[in-house]
Amino acid sequence: MSKNLYALFQSRFPQDMSADFIKSPDGNNLSYRELDQQTAQMAGALLSLGTQTGERVAVQVEKTKEAVVLYLACLRIGAIYLPLNTAYTADELDYFMEDARPHIMVCTPEKHDKLTPVAQKNSVPHLLTLSNTSTGSLMDQCQGAKPHTDIADVTGDDLAAILYTSGTTGRSKGAMLSHDNLASNATVLHKYWGWVPDDILLHALPIFHVHGLFVAIHCVLMNGSSMWFLPKFDAKEMITLIPQSTVMMGVPTFYTRLLDQPDFNRTTCQNMRLFISGSAPLLEDTFTQFEKLTGMTILERYGMTEAGMITSNPLDGDRVASTVGYPLPGVEARLSQDTSGEDAGVLEIKGPNVFKGYWKMPEKTAEEFTPDGYFITGDIATISQDNRVAIVGRAKDLIISGGYNVYPKEIEQVIDTIEGVKESAVIGVQHPDFGEAVVAVIIADPTQDLKQDDILANLRDQLARFKQPKNIFFLDELPRNTMGKVQKNILRQNYADLYKIVN
Repeated sequence: MSKNLYALFQSRFPQDMSADFIKSPDGNNLSYRELDQQTAQMAGALLSLGTQTGERVAVQVEKTKEAVVLYLACLRIGAIYLPLNTAYTADELDYFMEDARPHIMVCTPEKHDKLTPVAQKNSVPHLLTLSNTSTGSLMDQCQGAKPHTDIADVTGDDLAAILYTSGTTGRSKGAMLSHDNLASNATVLHKYWGWVPDDILLHALPIFHVHGLFVAIHCVLMNGSSMWFLPKFDAKEMITLIPQSTVMMGVPTFYTRLLDQPDFNRTTCQNMRLFISGSAPLLEDTFTQFEKLTGMTILERYGMTEAGMITSNPLDGDRVASTVGYPLPGVEARLSQDTSGEDAGVLEIKGPNVFKGYWKMPEKTAEEFTPDGYFITGDIATISQDNRVAIVGRAKDLIISGGYNVYPKEIEQVIDTIEGVKESAVIGVQHPDFGEAVVAVIIADPTQDLKQDDILANLRDQLARFKQPKNIFFLDELPRNTMGKVQKNILRQNYADLYKIVN
């Protein structure tokens, strides 16, 4: 049997192929029959451009059903899908193109002219466009292509996708995920979260990272069921669709914004079976408020780019606030050996979901695994006697804002190039809406009259919006330890109440 992930999905398609896979509020739905036909057509288009098995297809487009078809078409021909955050600037994309050397880069029509020299510089053979109105040169290529109905015969270790995750040094790393990595996670989650034939997912997540692309969409495909597919989160629209759904996956921000809506209540949720939260820590206050208002407890889980989902609170049983539940079936989790005897330590994991390593970084890959094969997550955790995991901190300074990973070093390196900046330190501060907000603390040259707006103006075209600081503070000096290292824990304490809501 083929190890191609698309073959697994195809084997789970419903008997009635006219059933909806994607449901849209405007009625522009996509059936399973159309899905299979359109992935074959898209596969033919990719092949007509000379795409070979194992070549990369980089994609930075808006969330559309065609973007999902493109992902599945890549699986179908054995190409490696490389989704990129829609907020990345041309400067940031230059690195990804240079590193991944994609055969095809797909972008929005608005970005085509700006990316043309970047693609040429990095010898990318084809730069195509895909708009949010189902048009663009990619769709033109599909029109004249011969459908390719075959499914590439790949091994389980062959790569299905590369997802870039920033490093603490500022250099992004491409996490290589195989067909087996993704298939094992999809199979486990489908069973663990108790999917039933009539489930309908409410999907308002982006599809350029693990949560929206793999966790959400894969569960729907494994179930052969439908999902409401929204281009972005809109609280009012969500409230109209929750009564027509049974499962919702979201980041904590989704839940805080729903709770802010006066017409969101227990009646809204009476048809729902499961609310799932991830990508950032869910505050205990949000968990409690949601349960009190709706009568339902949010299921929090924990995952990362390099391994998909790792742990989950149980479907049946206690869902404990501020914990991420138990290791999923097949996943082993432990605390780092050098913290044995302590309450908390760096979480290390092993399982079929764990990635194959970092693209073109064998030394970095080796550093991230223990001698006995456990991946070092970099997250500080506790594990209770009954094996329940709680994430209590991050060993690598990672900030998670609105569900997106933000690495301080990358932002500091950009800020430090601004004229008049002597040094910067970037931290995450707890925020009621985003989970954490990016805050920059700067030492400026006293002869320069630098203001917050000056810094933000410099960052606007260099960093994605979610990486840009929400607040900037100027100090005469940064707190340091005896070794001269900046003590970010002190900065976090000093600004901890910055966004605190006073009742």
